[in-house]
Amino acid sequence: MKWMLRFFPRSFLIRMSLLFQPLLRMYFKGNRFTDPIDGSQYRKFLPYGYRKNLRPNALCPGTLSLERHRLLWLYMDRKTEFLSQKLRLLHVAPEQVFYHKFKQFEHWDYTTTDLHSPLADVKADICNLPFQDDQYDLILCNHVLEHIPDDLKAMRELYRVLKKGGTLIAQVPLEEERAKTFEDDSITDANERTKVFGQYDHVRVYGLDYYHRMESVGFSTERILIQKDLTPEEIIRFALPLQEKIPLMRK
Repeated sequence: MKWMLRFFPRSFLIRMSLLFQPLLRMYFKGNRFTDPIDGSQYRKFLPYGYRKNLRPNALCPGTLSLERHRLLWLYMDRKTEFLSQKLRLLHVAPEQVFYHKFKQFEHWDYTTTDLHSPLADVKADICNLPFQDDQYDLILCNHVLEHIPDDLKAMRELYRVLKKGGTLIAQVPLEEERAKTFEDDSITDANERTKVFGQYDHVRVYGLDYYHRMESVGFSTERILIQKDLTPEEIIRFALPLQEKIPLMRK
């Protein structure tokens, strides 16, 4: 699906996906897989990935959630009070699967931001956010920083607008066997960048020093492996990755 962004505007793809979601829910209806975000059930999930790196049972056909979305929802639902608390929340590059659900939360003061997304309330550069200091209780910024050339500047901005005691959840593609983040601006060919970075529009491959980068701008960090508190049956039914951790940052 990523390749489609090269040929169609994101706003068009969002409208088309919303149009066909009811049909997809009906066609794939079953009881083998469950999306924990809305409880809907399916006979199969779809493969998803960039080019040759397809992951089986990754994309929920009815909600368009991926493994990381379901993992994050389970964490927020089972391990925090975020979903029931009165919060001021900033959602950077809002994911469609969460956007429509979060918009219904009347107890949240919910703001979305992105430079290009049609789902953004505020069009803004993450490296120059137009928000006051210490403004948000919770910030969600998932699979964004790997696209940002100056990620430390973006991290400083996220730290600035987060309230003291607030939480940032910033998922990124992270290779845990890699100690140090890899970057190479000399690789300019799109095919070569895809081969090296996983996607042509990624500018780095994060390693475990991702947490040190966050700490360098002031955050305290934690890695949450929620799978250890789930049953093997739940991990299969929700189609979750076995070892992916949720990166938690606090101010």
